Amino acid sequence: MRLGHHLGYWSAGPPPGASALVQEADRLGVDSVWTAEAYGSDALTPLAWWGSSTERIRLGTAIAQMSARTPTATAMAALTLDHLSGGRFTLGLGVSGPQVVEGWYGQPYDKPLARTREYVAIVREVLRRERPVQAEGPFYRLPYDGGTGLGRPLRSTVHPLRPDLPIHLAAEGPKNVALAAEVADGWLPLFYAPSVDGFYRAALAEGFARRSPDLSPAERFEVSATVPVVVDDDVERAADVVRPFAALYIGGMGASTANFHRDMVERLGYVRECETVAALWAEGRRAEAAAAVPTSLVQDIALVGPPAALRDRLAAWEETVVTSVLVQGDLTALRTMADLLA
Repeated sequence: MRLGHHLGYWSAGPPPGASALVQEADRLGVDSVWTAEAYGSDALTPLAWWGSSTERIRLGTAIAQMSARTPTATAMAALTLDHLSGGRFTLGLGVSGPQVVEGWYGQPYDKPLARTREYVAIVREVLRRERPVQAEGPFYRLPYDGGTGLGRPLRSTVHPLRPDLPIHLAAEGPKNVALAAEVADGWLPLFYAPSVDGFYRAALAEGFARRSPDLSPAERFEVSATVPVVVDDDVERAADVVRPFAALYIGGMGASTANFHRDMVERLGYVRECETVAALWAEGRRAEAAAAVPTSLVQDIALVGPPAALRDRLAAWEETVVTSVLVQGDLTALRTMADLLA
């Protein structure tokens, strides 16, 4: 199992010490570092900024939101970052939810699976640079229909460093997970837990059965799970660090009728607990919502406690489809995980 670090996104400003942390991760031999975006800081700029001071570590977006950019704009960014990093970039893509897609980007959310399939196909065509890019799908049409009528198919002026630059998909529901196995080179799960490994193995197998031989072999498919890690001799105190994160995603990241993060947690067996957390969050009682997140839930989706406890629980993760643990935590957490996985 490989080790990565997830820097996420921010609200108040760049996280203090992020640049030094990325450099230390590179020095420690950590495999990858990832950034994210919601509706504030973007995923690409910090990755280029922090990644410029590294030499070996892979640089990935987990995730870049598809509604934020056209497929060709995303492919341009991927080409650029891959050249600048010397072939170390991984393009992680995700749909996000209807609140963000429609409310922030002003884009339609309908048929996200079909839209994703079409989006990834265009990105791959740009990266391969075999011919001028054309698309005639229901969501993306290149050249544009109508307008001046002067548009024509174009090919990137930049030759790709890697025509097979890896594309990973964030996915939570079984159909989306199957799609990742069908069209992508990796899956980026959130709120993964060893206890549901069989469920997701089945979803991945469904997608692999439809996978084109033109893509990388299924044996090279990566599963990079974001995992909060808190090192502390007191398990409850460590769990308290994770509870607000879980409460935010259960109660605040998505509509009451369309919260895919909550769906993933409920799949772990915490249906009533999610109802309680979501109700408290909706009433603005965020501290109480966080306190209502059970320690058992935290231990399912995170690694918390003293190093010995982390080692014991990590054994279960090593038996799953997960190929990389993306640590969400501080430098102590990263160094501890590096020691445990050495």
